[in-house]
Amino acid sequence: MRTVIGIDPGLASTGWGVVRFDGSRFSHAGHGVITTDSDTPLSNRLLKIHMEIRKVLMRFKPTEAGVEDLFFSKNVSSAMLVAQARGVVLMGLAQKDIPVGCYSPQQVKQAVIGRGRADKDQVQRLVSVVLGLTAVPHPDHAADALAIAICHANRSPEYVQQPDR
Repeated sequence: MRTVIGIDPGLASTGWGVVRFDGSRFSHAGHGVITTDSDTPLSNRLLKIHMEIRKVLMRFKPTEAGVEDLFFSKNVSSAMLVAQARGVVLMGLAQKDIPVGCYSPQQVKQAVIGRGRADKDQVQRLVSVVLGLTAVPHPDHAADALAIAICHANRSPEYVQQPDR
């Protein structure tokens, strides 16, 4: 049984979701969101994300992780903040020696829905079906993180790349 954590990094909201996969069936272990207040200094926000991710890792003991790749939009300063949040997440995973696979939003959609241009609602509904949940997981960042975990689990266990970018 593989225990996989998926992480949707963000400075204001970092979603996480943990699934278990036995090679043919998924089960939901947990999900949530780490939020930070925009009035808090950046360094403290990053520290909170790091500390909370470490708590999740200690609680669920995942053996591997999927993390969403940085998506560059028109707002470069926003992307830089997300990159910093992603960095502290990757550091937390590295400190626990957890192998990481990195996935674009299109790869996640392809793995969950079967096509890379699916809309967010479709992905979230299928995540709830795959995991046998009675409702779509909330908030959105947590549902996205569960989709990332499913994407990673669908990959061969040997397909794990350490981010070196």
